[in-house]
Amino acid sequence: MTQTDEFGEELEDFVRRVAELKAARSVSGRDLPTVLDAVIFELDHVVGQLEPWYEQLSAAGAARSGDFADRQERHLLRTVFQRLPLPVALIDKETVVRRVNGAASAFTGVRAGHATGRPLTGFLTHADRAAFRSQAAAVARSEGDRSLTVRLQQQPTVPVHATLAAVHPSGEPGTTVVVVLQPGGLGTPATPPDPPTGQIPDLAEATRHASVLDLLDAVTTALLTADREAALQAAARVLHEGFADWVIADAGPGGLSRTAVLAPPEEDAAALEAQDPATCPLVVETARTGSPALQIRPPDPDAFGRTATGSPVLVQANVTSLLCVPLKAEGSLRGVLTLFRCGPRPAFSMAEAQAMDMVSRHLALAMRPRA
Repeated sequence: MTQTDEFGEELEDFVRRVAELKAARSVSGRDLPTVLDAVIFELDHVVGQLEPWYEQLSAAGAARSGDFADRQERHLLRTVFQRLPLPVALIDKETVVRRVNGAASAFTGVRAGHATGRPLTGFLTHADRAAFRSQAAAVARSEGDRSLTVRLQQQPTVPVHATLAAVHPSGEPGTTVVVVLQPGGLGTPATPPDPPTGQIPDLAEATRHASVLDLLDAVTTALLTADREAALQAAARVLHEGFADWVIADAGPGGLSRTAVLAPPEEDAAALEAQDPATCPLVVETARTGSPALQIRPPDPDAFGRTATGSPVLVQANVTSLLCVPLKAEGSLRGVLTLFRCGPRPAFSMAEAQAMDMVSRHLALAMRPRA
C-alpha cells in the first residue's frame, strides 16, 4: 500500500468520526464535555498528523516533477559531453576514470570500455604519473583548478596540455575531476580521425595474420637449423628483428640465469645482462606459475626489477607493452622469455600472445636434452 492510499484511508476514517460527533450534539448536557474532548482530540489529530502527512505527499509530488526535469537535464549534459570535440575524461581523486567521451577515446587510442575503471595515469608515461596524480588530488580537495603538460605512452614525443577542474555532479559520492586534454599548446583541439572505410579493417586484420604466420615460420626455421645449445639465442634474434624491441632470455637447469639480452642500444643490453632474474618479480612469477603474462601499459614499474643505477627497467626502457612466457615442455621449465615493446609501437595483441605461446612450447622442445 502506498503512502497516498494510507493517507486516503486515514482521511476517510476521520470524516466518518466527524459525522459521529455531529450526531452526538443531541446528547444531554452532562455528556457534552466528553463529546467536546473528542472533538478537540480529532482536531489535534488533523493538525499533528494529517496536515504534515499531506504536506509530505505534496512535496513528494513536486519532487517527482523535479526529478523528471533533472533527468532531462542530465541526458542533455551527457549528450553534450559525448559530442564535445575536445578530449574530456571524468576521474575521481585517485585518477580512476569514471567516463570518457568519444574525442578522448580517439585521441588516446583507448576504447571507453577499456578506460573506465582504470587509472588515467596508466595511459601516461611513467615520468608524468606522480605529478598528474598529485594535481588531481589537489583539485579533488577543492584547492582550485590546475593544468600541466603530460605525455601519453603511445605518443611520448608529443606534449599534451591537461586542464583539471572540480565538478560536483548529482548522484556522485564525492568531488569529480574533469580533465581536458589538448595536444601541444592551448587552443589546439584534438580532431578524431576519420572513420575507416569498409575495406580497411579486413585488410589490417589480414596483414596482422600474415605477420604472425611469418613470425612462426621464421622462428621454426631458426629452431630447425640450430643445435640445442644455440636454439634460445637463434629464436631471440628472430624475435628481436621486428617483433619486439627488447628480448630477454633467462634459462638454466635448477635456477634461472640471464642468457641473452637484445635491445636497441647495446649499452642498455649490456647493463641488463648482469641482472639476476630472481630480482625480476615478473620472471619469478611466470616461472612459478608456468603461465604467460601479457601486460599493456604495465601498472607496476618495478615488475622487471631495477637497473644498476636504481631506475626501474620498465621506466628506463619506456615499455608500453610486454609479454612474458615460460619455456615449458614435458612438465619441465627450461626458461622464461620476456619481450618488450616501447614508445609509440602498437601493443602486443592477443593473437600475437597466442603465437608466442606456441613459439615458447616449440622452443622448450628444442632446448630439451637429447636422449
